[in-house]
Amino acid sequence: MIRPRALWAALSVLAALGTACSQASGPAVTASAAPVAPAVDVATVVAKPLAIVAPLPGELRAFESVAVFAKVAGFVQSISVDRGSRVTRGDVMVHLDAPELTAQRAEADAKVQTAQAQLAAAQAKLASDESTLARLKTASNTPGVVSGNELEVASRVADADRAQVVAQQQVVSAATQARQSVTQIAGYLDIKAPFDGVVTERNVHPGALVNAGGAGEPLVRVETQSSLRLVVPVPDAYVAGVSVGRRVDFSVASFPGRTFTGNVARIAHTIDQKTRTMPVEIAVSNASGELIPGAFCEVRWPVERPAPTLFVPSTAVTSTLERTFVVRITAGKAEWVDVKRGATSGTMVEIFGDVHAGDQVAVRGTDELRAGTTVTAHVVDVK
Repeated sequence: MIRPRALWAALSVLAALGTACSQASGPAVTASAAPVAPAVDVATVVAKPLAIVAPLPGELRAFESVAVFAKVAGFVQSISVDRGSRVTRGDVMVHLDAPELTAQRAEADAKVQTAQAQLAAAQAKLASDESTLARLKTASNTPGVVSGNELEVASRVADADRAQVVAQQQVVSAATQARQSVTQIAGYLDIKAPFDGVVTERNVHPGALVNAGGAGEPLVRVETQSSLRLVVPVPDAYVAGVSVGRRVDFSVASFPGRTFTGNVARIAHTIDQKTRTMPVEIAVSNASGELIPGAFCEVRWPVERPAPTLFVPSTAVTSTLERTFVVRITAGKAEWVDVKRGATSGTMVEIFGDVHAGDQVAVRGTDELRAGTTVTAHVVDVK
């Protein structure tokens, strides 16, 4: 007969043995289970033309702008324009007074008259001596009337008179040119508008003494505002495909909500080494005069490539301290491929590297997806 206490002891031993067996068999089952490959969303690398609009700063400038200085020194006798005045080519804007030029003109006139009188005297003497020579030659036909020496002397006097007339003609010409020079300088006393435009600056008043040359402030400044130059510094990454005649839109802060247009007119064809930009000028018609030179603009610059380029989702490109790359999935294996970013078009970004159209890359690039990892690719359509 088995006692209750012995029965409970036997049952406890059997329970302990069963627990030990279950714990020993548990790890064996886990170790035999196969690892599951992580699922990764992938997108296909596409090749397409780049056609985006990049906002760039620009500045409006007058098509022509001239600082007008005095050619000769003098006093401002009158000035007929002021800031904002519209002028036509040839209009007299400023008249100067220079008394010394009046004296120089009178002196030049006197020299011309003196030279002309001396020329007339030389010509009269030449005519007289030539007449004498002609009579002597006629008389010499009769033997013994005129000696040979007398005829020779008369001939040489006539030659000297001819030389004197030629020299005096040159004196008259020089005096006339000197008078023309003084007259031309006197013409600089009237300062005229170089072209049709607007006076944007005035710095003198009647009675002011102005010096000749470009020292100091200009008398006035004249600008052409019926047409403007919109100067845009284009980054070197955007200069490809720039062509003369291309239409470009821009906006000005003083006209919110309005869009203006112009056409590419002049291209620098060189990169500024300091700013890494290329200046491009856009011709802007401003017949109404509402656009003001000096205003800053936001230019909607069209960016294009000469050939299609590769695009991937923006999230596919990732960077570490050492590299920028995408995770390409090939035959179920992850691979890191170094790339360079280009322009962004919507949710897609342009890339350059050892990648080809049709390749599949992880939609979300991350350095946690190590190279060589086995994955299950799930293709998604990303636009």
